[in-house]
Amino acid sequence: MNPATPGPDPAASQSWPRRLSWIAVLVAGVIAYLLVLRTMVRTENPNFVPSLILLGSIVVPATVLVFAASGGRRVLVSPGLLTLVAVVGGVIGTVAAGSLEYDTLVRLRTVPMIFVGLIEESVKLILPVLVLIWVRIRRSSRVGAEAGVIIGVASGMGFATLETMGYGFTALLRSGNVGAVEATLLLRAILAPAGHVAWTGLASAAIWAIPDAPHRGRAVLRAVGVFFAVVLLHAAWDGFNNNWVRLVVGVGGFVALLIVIHRAHVGRRRRTPPAPSLPPGGWAPGQPYPPQAYPQQQHPQQLPPPAYPQQQYPQQQYPQQPYPQPYLQQPHPPAGQGWGDPGAGQAGEHRPG
Repeated sequence: MNPATPGPDPAASQSWPRRLSWIAVLVAGVIAYLLVLRTMVRTENPNFVPSLILLGSIVVPATVLVFAASGGRRVLVSPGLLTLVAVVGGVIGTVAAGSLEYDTLVRLRTVPMIFVGLIEESVKLILPVLVLIWVRIRRSSRVGAEAGVIIGVASGMGFATLETMGYGFTALLRSGNVGAVEATLLLRAILAPAGHVAWTGLASAAIWAIPDAPHRGRAVLRAVGVFFAVVLLHAAWDGFNNNWVRLVVGVGGFVALLIVIHRAHVGRRRRTPPAPSLPPGGWAPGQPYPPQAYPQQQHPQQLPPPAYPQQQYPQQQYPQQPYPQPYLQQPHPPAGQGWGDPGAGQAGEHRPG
């Protein structure tokens, strides 16, 4: 492979298994439900009833949650936070809704369907709003506004699961027949994605979009409008005993949820910068890059200084300094005189004969 060629993108190679994980959740949940049902019918052991109700209530909402969370290449919300929102949000929502509806029944002698929708849609948004406040206080960049729809789906999933478990247990107490429990679980499992899950996801997405909106006033008005729209859908679902009305409400809510989920993942993908290309040889997340990934930088050779023409810049001639001598040499004597004293040379010099 050419070193200049970018390596494979691990997010792209692993995106398809993660995107199809919701199918694995659905298939595994249905198989587990059928195994528990077969064992309970064969052994006639009532101890399997809680397991049957739990699996029949949680499989479809959990599938929708996994689909919403794994619909793109980037993870918008961590699995731990989704689990926390689903469990705590479901408990807070069912307890608060049950208490408020009971107080309304005591005071008004009846509970109008519009009040039921207003109460339940309000309490399901308690935990998504608290998570939004916590994220804004910590100024966390890992959870953006696009995560609002998934947080809402998690809260609606917890509420729908616990509510369906209650309806299944009530059907068992009234009829004493497992068939009635199966029919209740099947009906509510089919309607769960178009009911609580979709409504809470839409309302939560509109609320989470307020802080980062360029025009917050419009965003607030949009969130209020979406909230009252889902309240009306909830009231129409409970108030009209007509299958066509429920079909229109359910299909419209679920299609709207799919559109919002798709926009959330696409918006996150546009905001996220592309990952740097990996060097040849591969790299796994959490491990240091191999040494060969970054070759040593080739420094340019040191060139010799340019040779200037000698005639243009002549070399400076310095005067030659005489070497210091300790003894001065006497001048050479003229002809006829020796090196000694001049007078001695005339009187005592040796002359050849």
